[in-house]
Amino acid sequence: MTVHAFVDESHRSTYLMVATLVTASELPAARTLVRALPLPGARRLHFQSERDSRRREVIAMLASTGLRTRVYESRGQPEAARCAALVALTEDLFKLDAGRLVLESRGRVADGLDRRVIARTLARSGPDPRLSYQHLRPYEEPMLWVSDAVAWCYGAGGGWRRRALPLVDEVTRVQSVRA
Repeated sequence: MTVHAFVDESHRSTYLMVATLVTASELPAARTLVRALPLPGARRLHFQSERDSRRREVIAMLASTGLRTRVYESRGQPEAARCAALVALTEDLFKLDAGRLVLESRGRVADGLDRRVIARTLARSGPDPRLSYQHLRPYEEPMLWVSDAVAWCYGAGGGWRRRALPLVDEVTRVQSVRA
């Protein structure tokens, strides 16, 4: 079954990249569920902007869904840490034979840096990788909101991290590289 990955990040003392992994057959139902999360009048869910009580409610609901994420953690300068995390993620997606990678857009220039990292990594991974990748704004793809919520909670640590752990399948610590 084809896997789709939806990626967002958080940067505090460490750089976190979180990928929500969903099979193609599960994607329509997952999107429907996640689209119901924003409060009336909001175009999207953004965990940083939510009140704590709302965060607790949303992360509890997400934890009960069976959605799965992977966390990539790196230290160092943010862009170098992002590059290292993106390489590790892309390599993992290649091994999973994933079909699609969607990253939250950071703007034309930064998105171009991501595309170069992904293309170089796929070129090293083997012949004819079938992983397509694109950058979208958060309001264009609701599955990015899951990664946003997990990244925020995991990065906050303590009780917030514990609330997100049911969604986390794997944590990969990567060494930062030059961007």
